[in-house]
Amino acid sequence: MEILTDAATLALYTTDASNYRHVPLGVVLPRSVDEVAAAVAACRERGLPVIARGGGTSVAGNSCGPGVVIDTSRFVRGVAELDPAARLARVAPGTVLDDLQALAAPHGLRFGPDPSTHSRCTIGGMIGNNACGSHSVAWGRTADVVRELDVLLYDGTRFTAGPATPSEVDERAARPGTEGRVYRELRTLVRENLGLLRTELSTWPRRVSGYGLEHLLPENGFDLAKALVGSEGTCVTVLGATVALAELPKHRVLAVLGFPSDIAAADAVPSILPWSPLTVEGVDAQLVALLEPGRADGLPPGEAWLFVEMAGDEPGLAEERARSLANELGDALTGATVLADPAAQRRLWRIREEGAGLATRLADGSEAWPGWEDAAVPPERLGSYLRGFKELMRAHGRQSVVYGHYGEGCLHLRLDFDLLSKPGVAGFRRFLEEAADLVAAHGGSLSGEHGDGQARSELLSRMYSREMLALFARFKAIFDPDGRMNPGILVDPRPVDADLRVRHAPLAIEDVTVLGYPEDRGSFGQAMRRCVGVGKCRNTSGPGVMCPSYRVTREEKHSTRGRAHLLAEMINGELVTDGWRSEEVRDALDLCLSCKGCLSDCPVDVDMATYKAEFLHQHYRRRVRPASHYSMGWLPVWLRAAAFVPRLANAVAGRPRLAALLKRVGGIAPERDLPEFAPAPFTQARRDLRRRATGPKPLVLWPDSFNNYLTPGVLDAATEVLTAAGYDVVLPDRSVCCGLTWVSTGQLGIARKVLRRTLSVLAPYLDAGYEVAGLEPSCTALFRGDLAALLPGDRYARLLASRTRTLAELLERSPVEFSALDVEAITQVHCHQHAVLGFAADEAALAAAGVRNTTLDSGCCGLAGNFGFERGHYDVSVACAEDRLLPAVRAAPSDTVVLSDGFSCRTQIAQESGREALHLAELLRRALRR
Repeated sequence: MEILTDAATLALYTTDASNYRHVPLGVVLPRSVDEVAAAVAACRERGLPVIARGGGTSVAGNSCGPGVVIDTSRFVRGVAELDPAARLARVAPGTVLDDLQALAAPHGLRFGPDPSTHSRCTIGGMIGNNACGSHSVAWGRTADVVRELDVLLYDGTRFTAGPATPSEVDERAARPGTEGRVYRELRTLVRENLGLLRTELSTWPRRVSGYGLEHLLPENGFDLAKALVGSEGTCVTVLGATVALAELPKHRVLAVLGFPSDIAAADAVPSILPWSPLTVEGVDAQLVALLEPGRADGLPPGEAWLFVEMAGDEPGLAEERARSLANELGDALTGATVLADPAAQRRLWRIREEGAGLATRLADGSEAWPGWEDAAVPPERLGSYLRGFKELMRAHGRQSVVYGHYGEGCLHLRLDFDLLSKPGVAGFRRFLEEAADLVAAHGGSLSGEHGDGQARSELLSRMYSREMLALFARFKAIFDPDGRMNPGILVDPRPVDADLRVRHAPLAIEDVTVLGYPEDRGSFGQAMRRCVGVGKCRNTSGPGVMCPSYRVTREEKHSTRGRAHLLAEMINGELVTDGWRSEEVRDALDLCLSCKGCLSDCPVDVDMATYKAEFLHQHYRRRVRPASHYSMGWLPVWLRAAAFVPRLANAVAGRPRLAALLKRVGGIAPERDLPEFAPAPFTQARRDLRRRATGPKPLVLWPDSFNNYLTPGVLDAATEVLTAAGYDVVLPDRSVCCGLTWVSTGQLGIARKVLRRTLSVLAPYLDAGYEVAGLEPSCTALFRGDLAALLPGDRYARLLASRTRTLAELLERSPVEFSALDVEAITQVHCHQHAVLGFAADEAALAAAGVRNTTLDSGCCGLAGNFGFERGHYDVSVACAEDRLLPAVRAAPSDTVVLSDGFSCRTQIAQESGREALHLAELLRRALRR
């Protein structure tokens, strides 16, 4: 067991998903509960505070602090036992919720609480916060399902906490040592304060703020385990838990109910709850406005919506109940739809689940922050509270989207606080104080599930009496008399407006950036504030592309969030002190595949590929670069040179010793086979296409370097298919390049020169109204996406972005009568196509050609342009492919066609599975020729 104190590791743990920043004294990644105990012992010997941490998704600042952070999420995880008959499971604290759900589901069971971070939050973190989630209206909070906790005190004492009868309490109180003292003092605390505990601690489910001392009352079974749930690591370290599981309903439907306003939706909640729904979740029109086009399809008319999930034991019963509910609500609704299809339900549920990320950028582009994102009031008072809260926002000139757990009166909001100026921070404090008073006036809780953390602990005095706050302090002191467990949280709190992590980028960083950051008002610093730590990039199962390197390594620094935190610390300059020259940032970015999965999969649209390109440009400016930057960064030049002597180039690549020397000099992975050059580039073989179009649909076929020099058959097939579709296909009259390889290796000055020259070649075509057909997704995505950042304000850059189409998109606009191929196919979607271009048109084209296609949800292929060819990346590259892609390819029957438009994807498939993958153009040409 080692306490890590290097700058890079400390930088990764300075914050969580909150507004707060603390440099930890050290970080421990224990491999067992015994190592957790050893870490706490090491802290005790040095008098250091302990900060327990799970997935790091805490929104209130509960899991970052000035102590030693103990992160159990990497190694101390797993389900030790699952008893379906008793509906119990024993789990380690670092167990990800979705992993427990996956083991319970085959038995018809599930863990009831399910926060939107279910794919990466840990059970230990849920216990720390008393997490709830969408289904808590039916299945309760974490406190409701915890049966026992194995706990460790700061002094090294370990015991199991759970419910106890009076005689059992007396027996434990009689034991020697710390455990006996704890039970004696708890027994005394309860006996002396029965009236206060019974009158001030409401049994309303979403009272999460403060400690759950009501669970120690005799009528509640003196349940110490439940009392410790929600203590936010301030009393004990959780080593394990026994939890109860709920039975999955046999049939479920989702009723989506439209309302004229969020307040109208809130007012309707008391009428919905008697129907015993599984969920009553709400979103407003402002949140929906942040979605990409098409994502909100399926929502009924309205300005706010409630997602009401209903269950039934018989087929059709749940749907009947949902429709009856909608009928009863009648004129209160602006529309309603009932969804029985699980896929349709999941698509709409994603809107709600990604609210915490989506809400960080409002529709006008302004930044929005947590801080008042978790207050709750009794559901019957929700409408009144929301009216008062909107008045408060108006008075302060603030705005926010509104979403959350309407069924339990818990609203999640992200407000456009000004956290960058002193007057703004002062206004932030005033707003929180007045909002706390508003919640207290409605009999509510400052926290409904996120915990108090630094965001709300100081405000507890506005919700509780002095006597109750004194009891809270006494309760903590029973377990932690020296105040070493997560200090500054709940008891003796740090100020809500201290330690804020939001910073301006210094001019030394901001003024030299090359890229335009059009989505962040031209500011690299604002782009670095996109990541708020929700941690979706830490998913290790389930759909999507993000983040392939984290899925392989399980290391925080190789997640999108980890890299974003290091870049933010580069701006802060306290831990990462050498700015653009930082080796810590460089090393973290080394395993970024530049796949752009985060651009589409991250709720806040972090674009780590772009940030990596900027960093590499600045880091290596006027310095010698890695060999691969010269070999693969300048690949279009070397391909053009080799095209003069393709046989010689292939002969060199085919000789092991010469190939090994070439790879060594070029910084290329020795495990990789070098690609074979075509006898002639497409632009040479089809010089006849270098002409002006005469037909009604003029089209420039983009001759990307990969297909032009290595697989010209793809361009040839596309020409035939597009001609059959009525396009007049031409090639540019001079050589062109998109500059992608210079972008991905951070040679942005050269990339911009290449692009300016390309635009000068394409200008006559663009002025004449030509469209541009892109066959290589990475090049096409660069034109549609990155070009605006590379050449901001350039007229021809805007024209090229608006005119560039994929092959399938062009066929969608000018269909072809294909013969039915009657074949099965599987398709690997290129990451850049997933992130920027979309794949719906491709699926339509395949269906039109009689192809029964399965689009794989296989993530990144792992080759990712230059990444998988670079020395030192081979193992990670192949591991990314082995995550999902290669098993799917190997499992496909031999007569199933394997498709992928990306040259990198086809290369990875060929080199690691032996299967040949086709481009869409090649398969569609077959449908023309039948």
